[in-house]
Amino acid sequence: MSEPGSALDDDTSRGSERSRHPLAWLDDPATIRVRCAAILHAVDSNVSGHFTVDRSKLPAVADRVAALTLQRFPDLKIPYHSRWRHFEAGGLDRKPTLDALLDGRSVGDAARARFDLTVVSVLLDAGAGPDWHYTEADTGQVLARSEGLGVASWHGFLKGAFSASPSDPLRVDAASLVKVDTSSLRAMFQASGANPMVGLDGRAGLLARLGAALRMESARSGLPARPGLLFDRLTAGGARDSVSATEILSSVLRVLGPIWTSGSRVQGLQAGDVWPHRWAGAQVGGGGVDPTTGGWVPFHKLSQWLSYSLLEPLQWAGVTVTGLDALTGLPEYRNGGLLLDGGVIVPRQSRALSRHWKPQDDFIIEWRALTVALLDEVAAGVRIRLGKTAEELPLACILEGGTWAAGRQIAQELRPGGAPPLQIESDGTLF
Repeated sequence: MSEPGSALDDDTSRGSERSRHPLAWLDDPATIRVRCAAILHAVDSNVSGHFTVDRSKLPAVADRVAALTLQRFPDLKIPYHSRWRHFEAGGLDRKPTLDALLDGRSVGDAARARFDLTVVSVLLDAGAGPDWHYTEADTGQVLARSEGLGVASWHGFLKGAFSASPSDPLRVDAASLVKVDTSSLRAMFQASGANPMVGLDGRAGLLARLGAALRMESARSGLPARPGLLFDRLTAGGARDSVSATEILSSVLRVLGPIWTSGSRVQGLQAGDVWPHRWAGAQVGGGGVDPTTGGWVPFHKLSQWLSYSLLEPLQWAGVTVTGLDALTGLPEYRNGGLLLDGGVIVPRQSRALSRHWKPQDDFIIEWRALTVALLDEVAAGVRIRLGKTAEELPLACILEGGTWAAGRQIAQELRPGGAPPLQIESDGTLF
């Protein structure tokens, strides 16, 4: 077995990685911000055929987010925007149940189990559609959308649905993931003709590819073929007690990169949630220029969502996470919907919101880029209203406080059932 820290030392040394991999700049969250800002600048310059931006509506959006944050967290002790919030759906904190089951394990073994759960649950979190729901057997709670998906995957994990070891259900193994099929997921999520769930085939394929990717990483590093190997990569097998948010995203993209087959290919290489746009430019994080990736805007929405969701499992293992605000806002239905419904992002043609779009459509790429860039502006306004600094109220907390909840709130005010303001044809692997 190789030294646990060796893969980390090779792959998170950003200078050596960039010199070695032609697309590495697309994995840098600073490049996400630069490219999205370039698209916002173009829209501000009134050259977009799809959108305008009305900054006069930003104060009202910031007011809404700040007020909702105070309503939900009066003491302003705001947790991170994380998959772990969905495990608290219905006002029930399910974490103590898992903690009790993990009692007696080492800190590292418990962290690996929590990483296993987090990774597989996040990858199952893409939109389920407006008509699906999950009924929790123990409580009778009926949960939909992300909460339902989270609780369903939680119970699947506890029952050993992803484990290859009958004596240890609380793990996720590549050997089990590669066998996941649509039928098994349909049963886990209680999906049926009367309870339709979109993207089941895409989810099954994604988990199977996750299993294959973990096997490849295991062969390379000597670590067990399970998502928990990310913990060992980041902490050198538990020897490091501090990691950066950028390192987390880098490791997620390094290990899970092969699973994103529905995304783009750049220079003939698989790039994932990265899309072409004529205004993206070639600037990268740090102020340089990279012509190899010029014209492409990265989002890495699910990978960043996963990175946010791994913050707490790391901290519960005694690991300090630095540079939280390096990660960006998440360009998806609720955050982007808040800005559309709040009148900040304005479609030039109102009928654009009634048609179905694909992730690669220029309209969607532009909307997502505007969402990333403008969420930073909303965050600044929210901090002013709540009297907090960026260090006291990082973006991960504003998203939770916050913009995601406000996006759902305003959607419920405007449309029956709280449907998002636009419709994207998803295969269950991006949104």
